[in-house]
Amino acid sequence: MTETAPLILDLGLVLLLAALFGWVARRVGLPAVVGYLIAGLAVSPFTPGYVADSEQIALLADIGVVILLFEVGIEVDVRHLGKRLRPLLWAAPIQVAVSTATSALVLWLLGLPVAGALLVGLGISLSSSVVIVNITKSRRRTTDPDTERALLGWSVLQDIAGVAAAAVILALFDADSVDPAGAIGGLVLYLFLALAVAQIAPRLLKQLQWERDLFLIVSVATGLSIAAVGAVLFGVPVALAAFVAGLVISDNKEMEDARAAILPFRDVFAVLFFVAVGSLINPLNLAPALPFALIAIALVLFAKVLPAYLLARASRIPARPLQLAVSLGQVGEFSFVLATVGLTQGVIPQDVYTGILCAVVASIAASSAAARRFGVRGGQSS
Repeated sequence: MTETAPLILDLGLVLLLAALFGWVARRVGLPAVVGYLIAGLAVSPFTPGYVADSEQIALLADIGVVILLFEVGIEVDVRHLGKRLRPLLWAAPIQVAVSTATSALVLWLLGLPVAGALLVGLGISLSSSVVIVNITKSRRRTTDPDTERALLGWSVLQDIAGVAAAAVILALFDADSVDPAGAIGGLVLYLFLALAVAQIAPRLLKQLQWERDLFLIVSVATGLSIAAVGAVLFGVPVALAAFVAGLVISDNKEMEDARAAILPFRDVFAVLFFVAVGSLINPLNLAPALPFALIAIALVLFAKVLPAYLLARASRIPARPLQLAVSLGQVGEFSFVLATVGLTQGVIPQDVYTGILCAVVASIAASSAAARRFGVRGGQSS
């Protein structure tokens, strides 16, 4: 027990700090996620005072992202996407392609190698599923149900297009990576596995519906296990695997009850995700990274938010185009993976990597606040 005491202390202090800073952020009119990011900076090794075990916090945050996306997959109504939001099937992938190409071209002209420019450009084109869910679930949200469904669907299609694009980029520039056909084949095989689980899990949960403790355990374990199997055996990114697992087993009452049971875990672990992001920022590296951070934020605005707005209007999806585009205006968690790959392969320098982290923090805070304000001020026109 004494060996685990430091981790328990870290977890308790981090959550208390996150609650404190989140409360302060809301009092001054900012989203709570800004407070969570500041809490991460406060317990990082780069600031004086208490230092939390960042690796353990990051591990818990990763688990939280899996649970979060599993729950989001359960909530997404596939039939609704297919009927009312069918234009998303072409609008979201086009946005990813346009954002990636535009950002990569700018970054290449600024001196990044082609591989690094493509990786960072793809990262800029993708939004944060965690932030999107937070925007649509916040008690102070101003989004309407149609915009929320469109946001979730757009984010999901971004992730799918992003995984396929990342497989191609890594195959072209890394001889040790899996080839694109293998990556896509793994996703297809995993989809068949998830469909098989979709026939079993609801029946098992139905037998446990009056055993609430067992029902909760099986619900959480199903999401974690099937996501891990997808990552280990089929090479599917664990977050995407969790979403696919939730998506294919969503169409029944038992899984809707499972989603409700998972919600408290989702909220706590989502907080840890933002804390983990904040803990990665080294204030001493901010000065050399600031120019690239500003460039990345400008690319988010002009290469992602603007195309998303134009595509949302052109596709005539039942949503508020401006609020939808602004809500997508942040750099997502998948960007960490791409930036880390670029850093380890030497195609992204350290100051660019730090700049990406800064852009993540700034864009998360800005998009969360702006999404709420644009909903109030008339971004609802479609």
